[in-house]
Amino acid sequence: MSLKNKLHNLKEQYKGTKMAPAFNAIHTFLYLPNETTHAGAHVRGADDLKRTMNMVILAMVPCLIWGMFNAGYQHYSAIAGGTPEFVSFFDHLKYFFTLDNLLIGAKKVLPLVIVSYVVGLAIEFLFAVIKKHEVEEGYLVTGMLVPLIVPIDTPLWMLSIAVAFGVVIGKEVFGGTGMNVLNPALTIRAFLFFAYPTWMSGDKVWVHDAVNRVGTPDAISGETMLGMLAQKKDLTYGMDEAFFGFIPGSVGETSTLLIALGALILIFSKIASWRIIASGIVGALAMGLIFNGVIAQGWITEGSKFYDLMNLPFWNHLLIGGFAFGITFMATDPVSGAQTNKGKVWYGFLIGFFAVMIRVFNPAYPEGIMLAILLMNVFAPTIDHYVVQGNINKRLKRLKVKTA
Repeated sequence: MSLKNKLHNLKEQYKGTKMAPAFNAIHTFLYLPNETTHAGAHVRGADDLKRTMNMVILAMVPCLIWGMFNAGYQHYSAIAGGTPEFVSFFDHLKYFFTLDNLLIGAKKVLPLVIVSYVVGLAIEFLFAVIKKHEVEEGYLVTGMLVPLIVPIDTPLWMLSIAVAFGVVIGKEVFGGTGMNVLNPALTIRAFLFFAYPTWMSGDKVWVHDAVNRVGTPDAISGETMLGMLAQKKDLTYGMDEAFFGFIPGSVGETSTLLIALGALILIFSKIASWRIIASGIVGALAMGLIFNGVIAQGWITEGSKFYDLMNLPFWNHLLIGGFAFGITFMATDPVSGAQTNKGKVWYGFLIGFFAVMIRVFNPAYPEGIMLAILLMNVFAPTIDHYVVQGNINKRLKRLKVKTA
């Protein structure tokens, strides 16, 4: 008997019991459901919600693998006192893609992924059994997002608490997948930031066994690019390194190139809205240009605490920090984002606009994409309301003209 048939028999055996949702979730995760719609006007497709979620995960896998290599790369670079000089870009890649880099990175990154999924799915299964409904698929993506948006040295116990908070308070209290107001992954990240701010500051590069003391974080000095700018330090990384991803940062946010590849996968598979991504980029560029104009006019002079980030060339904001990752994988969340086409344009634009504004004016936390997305999650229904109301008013005016 095949595994599919065994799972189907188990599902039928436990049908009507508390454990039915658990067996049904495992069955539909591995295989397409046996049942199809037979009546009513429905759009039929070859995929379902789990397959859609799996496509999003597939788009993030390159960022995950790169994050593992990058962790090992930053480890050796920090120990050596800086990035070695390379004759060519291909020499750089040969130094980057080594088995040692991958093993060191995997040792730290994979436990984050495992804890994220084990804790999150356990809570999902628990709620499904208690509430007697099907296990929801939403956490399949959230479980991958969480380890990609946290610092690599985040303690596992801390991540467990944050995941539990995000799933229960950020999603289940609202009714589960499809009902949450805020993006669950960013809710988890926000909990970590406000509950354990010293761990989320990004002012250290994690280094494997940098100190041999039990209970001491394995880290040495070495800020992220945003941290350097906020602290008025000269950048030790170039924008080409930021584009390819040879820089410190959260696990999945460093390579803008691979994030762009993920964006193309999501756009062409029609999972993510290109309107949100494109308008988010325009919003960030607009805010960056405004700040560059302020510097050009001499309204903010060198020495001001805002000068370095304001003086950063406007397009550089797209390559550093978590902007690219956030606008691609979290701003496009179809549940917590705007639903109307015009609303998506305004929603994305304001996310990009506020993300750069927050990162400049809040040097204590030199990143703004998380707070910008959460803010616009709250206002997304309001944006859609005014878009719909505007369309209604236009039609009423048109009707009055015709009946006049």
